[in-house]
Amino acid sequence: MSVEIKVPTLGESVTTATIAKWLKQPGDAVKEDEPVVELETDKVSVEVAAPQAGVLGPQAVKEGDEVEVGALLATVEPGKAGAAPAAPKATAPEKKVEAPAAPAAKPAAPAVDSAAALPAARKIMAENGLNAGQVGQGTGLGGRITKGDVLGFLSQPQASAPAAAPKPARKDDPREERVKMTRLRRTIARRLKEAQNTAAMLTTFNEIDMSGAMALRAEFQENFVKKHGVKLGYMSIFSRAVIAALKEFPAINAEIDGEDVIYRDFVNLGIAVGGPNGLVVPVIRDADKMSFAQIEKTIAGFGKAAREGTLKLDELSGGTFSITNGGIYGSLLSTPILNSPQSGILGMHSIQERPVAVNGQVVIRPMMYVALSYDHRIVDGKEAVSFLVRLKQNVEDPRRLLIDV
Repeated sequence: MSVEIKVPTLGESVTTATIAKWLKQPGDAVKEDEPVVELETDKVSVEVAAPQAGVLGPQAVKEGDEVEVGALLATVEPGKAGAAPAAPKATAPEKKVEAPAAPAAKPAAPAVDSAAALPAARKIMAENGLNAGQVGQGTGLGGRITKGDVLGFLSQPQASAPAAAPKPARKDDPREERVKMTRLRRTIARRLKEAQNTAAMLTTFNEIDMSGAMALRAEFQENFVKKHGVKLGYMSIFSRAVIAALKEFPAINAEIDGEDVIYRDFVNLGIAVGGPNGLVVPVIRDADKMSFAQIEKTIAGFGKAAREGTLKLDELSGGTFSITNGGIYGSLLSTPILNSPQSGILGMHSIQERPVAVNGQVVIRPMMYVALSYDHRIVDGKEAVSFLVRLKQNVEDPRRLLIDV
């Protein structure tokens, strides 16, 4: 008996995916739980496995197609390799080709019917008083309107812009290479622009003398590694310092939901890590309950999973505050962009020896610039500055974290 392979639940707020690559072809033998197709979502790549052993049947979609959660991908037929039914494959596409071609006089219907929009798109349209006819033909599967289509429409400065003279097509130089953006890269671009358009984003800065943190690591590194099997890094020190500061300034750990503010008595800490397809932000859940060693082990695991492309969807959602460390790439100073709907993100940077004044004397100290980007709609400037001052105190003297002062 054949078994259907469908698009699985893709995680928080993710309703569609793109067929990135078919790992098996019709007629190939597959084992139970063996990956057969790779999906690319807004956040991460996901492999969908065969629910039973058998032979992969006809593919319902091709590479590059956009599919919704629950959509049919293919079937697994009982039998041996090479025995994939050829007739159903030939019959199914014929029906698919005829169906869209029949209503030749109704190309505009999907653009007028609100059902032609995906759920996330309908929500944004309702919030902005739009209908599908205003947005126009969608880029999703079957012409359906996606969230990106609506955001793109909203970002247009003038509704009449499309009526202007068409821009001449860009002529590529033979020395150039045109490569289609991946879904992940498109989503990163859209989300960053969305954060700029939605939040009243400001950034405040401070600098931290890393002498205390460096002395702590030097003194306890050997014993820390022997006991916990992982190195004591700066990320766990900053994580614990951030958590202590968030408890003192809870608005930076909150978020705006409509006309309400959601405050939290827990911290789900997002840690930005670089992967082969771009930057991702896995989340350390209940980080406020974790030790230095637990945080270090979790971050190390995230880094390994990001490099191997094995991060899970539930590891990429639910963050309440994020930390990004541009210092590992040599950045001296930057302004991080909020990871919506979060209200704050901390940017760490390179440690650089600089002359500073200490007790009336000019001395050389290892210094780091830090930046806090925050949503001014919920976080006041005083809170943001005070947060960074508390962070500075916690990192410069990590003993404060042990006695909670």
